[in-house]
Amino acid sequence: MRIISVGTLKAFWGQPAHRDAEQPLRAWVSVVKAARWRDPPAVKRMFGSADILRDGRVVFDIGGNKYRLVAWVNYQHGVVYVRFVGTHRDYDGIDAQSI
Repeated sequence: MRIISVGTLKAFWGQPAHRDAEQPLRAWVSVVKAARWRDPPAVKRMFGSADILRDGRVVFDIGGNKYRLVAWVNYQHGVVYVRFVGTHRDYDGIDAQSI
């Protein structure tokens, strides 16, 4: 898969309060880049704790569920767009379906 907005992840883990997110996010990037998801069940097989939403949205638990990452997956083109990364508390304040 090709990931759009890895820079968003780097900016997030570059913040002093979120430095502990770097390794889990790098691991996520590595796994996703190697993946070839054709449909939502393929995501669930790889990330069992992922929440599959409507219209290609997926919520990933990062760093033992301390952080959340929302992505939009275009299965046909093999692209994952990072839409949000934040703490679990930050995630509770957004609408993951529309972000």
